[in-house]
Amino acid sequence: MGQARDVVAKYFAAFNAGDTAGMLECLSDDVAHHVNEGQVRRGKELFEVFCAHMSRCYRENLTDMVVFESEDGSRAAAEFTVNGTYLQTDEGLPEARGQTYRLPAGSFFSLDGGKISRVVTYYNLADWTAQVS
Repeated sequence: MGQARDVVAKYFAAFNAGDTAGMLECLSDDVAHHVNEGQVRRGKELFEVFCAHMSRCYRENLTDMVVFESEDGSRAAAEFTVNGTYLQTDEGLPEARGQTYRLPAGSFFSLDGGKISRVVTYYNLADWTAQVS
């Protein structure tokens, strides 16, 4: 496994452990976080705010993880299944009542100096909405 795959694996292990600090350790200070169907957030501080919001509204565990790495180690990708529980209503989305959901998802990464400098995550919001409605 290359360095990029190691960093991405560490990032996702921290995610599954609910360890935001561990995720932040994997990121560059100026990380560009491309939120699914949202705006690009720049920097660790905004990433941490995003994680706090997500932890309030959702409990998620990622399974079926497969991580890919480019030959030069500057980019990586992961395919996985999101297994979640909708804990608290998120603004503009259906009401939370503890619904569970299971979604295929993917993330794409750029790496620089052994740190993740870009995170892009995609999942099907319509599928999620149908599952929790």
